[in-house]
Order: sequence, then C-alpha cells, then structure tokens
Amino acid sequence: MNKFKYFFILLIALSALVSCNKNDDDDQVETVPLRDYQEQYLKDNDSIVKYLKTNYIEEVTADFDIKISKIPVGGTQTSIWDQTIYPLQSRDVYNDNITYKVYYLVLNEGVGDAPCNYDDITASYVGNLLDGTVFDTSENLARFFSLDGTGANGVFVDGWKEIFPKFKAGKANPANADGTITYSNFGAGMMFLPSGLAYYASGSGAIKAYTPIAFSFKLFDVQRVDHDRDGIFDIDEDINGDGYVYDFRDKTLYSNPPAELIDDTDGDGVADFIDIDDDGDGYTTLLEITKPTGEVGGAFGPSKYFPFEAFAVEDDPTTPNINEAWNSEPRGIPSFLKTITENGVTRNEYDYTTSGRKKIHLDKDHNTTKVTTITAKK
Repeated sequence: MNKFKYFFILLIALSALVSCNKNDDDDQVETVPLRDYQEQYLKDNDSIVKYLKTNYIEEVTADFDIKISKIPVGGTQTSIWDQTIYPLQSRDVYNDNITYKVYYLVLNEGVGDAPCNYDDITASYVGNLLDGTVFDTSENLARFFSLDGTGANGVFVDGWKEIFPKFKAGKANPANADGTITYSNFGAGMMFLPSGLAYYASGSGAIKAYTPIAFSFKLFDVQRVDHDRDGIFDIDEDINGDGYVYDFRDKTLYSNPPAELIDDTDGDGVADFIDIDDDGDGYTTLLEITKPTGEVGGAFGPSKYFPFEAFAVEDDPTTPNINEAWNSEPRGIPSFLKTITENGVTRNEYDYTTSGRKKIHLDKDHNTTKVTTITAKK
C-alpha cells in the first residue's frame, strides 16, 4: 500500500465517476456525483454492526493471529459484539466533516511506545472484506509505513491513523544470526472501517467502491517524526495530550473541527506540529528551545522537553555559595526569568522549578513580562 498506488487508484476512480450517456436528443457527458459521506457512513455502519453480531472469534493464536468465522444457522457461538474476552471498543473519528464511530478489538495492547497519527510504524497486517475475503496481506512480515500518508510507504487508509495510536509497540529481541529482528509482546488488534476511512469511492482490486473493510494487524515498532523540524517530535506537540495531532487547514474537508482536537497554541490556524513558531512571537520554536551559550552554566546543550522536574537537582542548603540546581541540567524548557539575590549577589536565572508554567516556546511573553524577584534569606 503506497502513495503511488493510491493516486493511481484515485485517478481510475475519478475517471469512473464520469459516464458517457448518449440519448436521442444530444450527446452529453453525465457526471456522477460522489455519495454523501454521512449517508454512506450510516449504511457502512449498519453493515459493520451486522458483521460484528453475526460472526465470532474462532481463534486467537499465541502470536495474536485472529480467525473470524460466521455463526452458522442455529449456532451458539458468542458473537464478536457480545464476547467479553476481547471486549469490542470504539473511537469517534472526525473526518469528511462528519463523526465516524470506528470499532476495534484489542488482542494485545503492547509494551512500548504508542504512535501518534503522524508517526512512522513497523507493522504487519491482513485486510479482509466483511465476507471473509482476504484482499491484501503482508504475509506476517514486518513492513515500514508512514502514517502521515507521504513517501513510498505512506498510509492512505485514514482508519489506520486513527486506530494504531490506541496500541503500543513491542519489545525488540536480540538480532538473529541472519540479522533479522523479532518482536515480543507487541500491540495486536483488529479494526473495522467504514468506507469513508478506507477506499471510499475509489475501491481497490477486490474492494468495490463504498465497501467497509477490516484489518487485523500487529504493531512492532514506532519511529517518532518531527514534521516541522523544529526540534520537537509531533507527539510532544500534542498540546491536549490525546495522542493525536491534526492539520485542519483544509476548510473544505474540515469546516468545523471539534475544539478539543485542535493543538494550535497561537490560534493562527496552523497546528503546532507543523508550525515553526508555536507561540507566534516571531521567534522560531527551534531557537527558543535551544539554550544560548552562557545561559545556566552554558555547557548543557539543547533543553527541549517537559516533564523536567524528575531530572532537576535540588539546591543543597549546606552549600550556600553553590547552587546545585542552577548548575544541573534539568532537561526542560524554562518559562521565565527570575532575579535571585543570595549572599549579597544578584543574578538572573531561568526558572526550572515553579509548577504550572508553560513551555518557553508556547509563551510569547516569556522574555519580557514574566520576571520574578526572589531574595534569599541571610
């Protein structure tokens, strides 16, 4: 599944949407419009729910391969919908200006990092139609994918971007003699996608247009991505902490995104993960997260991420002439300067310890207004 294939399929789909309709009066080209997303979603959802209620999990192997079978007439098997070993879960997804409910099964959560929806992943998969037909498979081999949809291995099935972040990567085992790497305790599951989050009008091979589909999958590894190259991974620019970031600049496709999905600190319409100046103060994020030479000791390099309290070293009161906290590297982004007077000596110091402050690159007033004065007791 690559980007070139996607555009090729889309080109065929667009061609198919135009049909030549001859009649006795004149020759005209009749354009067949795309189906309404909301109406199609309701049909797809009915098909998916019916599938979940009429099929059952026949087997899940020790390696988390899943076998789904249809409940025969008079059968007593517990449906996917009703079984409780792998409780059916769902996620609301805003796309195409509507909200989809996407059902999925967690066979194993995993133990590593969970990807955000713009990260790169290493995974295997099997794609099925709801009648059980396998339309694509990685043959249980790990493959590299870009969830952002770019590059030769870009994922263009939107449902992947929404469900993979609900799982975690596995643990890489020592390399085999031939150099191959295996994984254990990886995330594994199955997602059931309405056509609007799959191929929609284009179809693909055995997948007809407007067809809901299912994927079983295994998530082996996660590679973090920094799309705006500002020194902060996309996952760390997820301001609301939900594990997802979105580019809502396309107002035709996303005319009214829910406020809780927007991660845009300065409100300029460009999400932080693709905004090189997150707080809109005219200074790039990359500049603001890199401590200049001479600042806080001067030899500690870039200081990029929260949380940093766990790394900070407390000042030792028994050494009044040495500020251990000041000379340590808390590995965080200070929010403001404070003026400290100790033993008659006054200095400015970036604050690494006060709770509740913003990251420096998210606070456009950090360098001018947020200054506090602390005078040490003698």
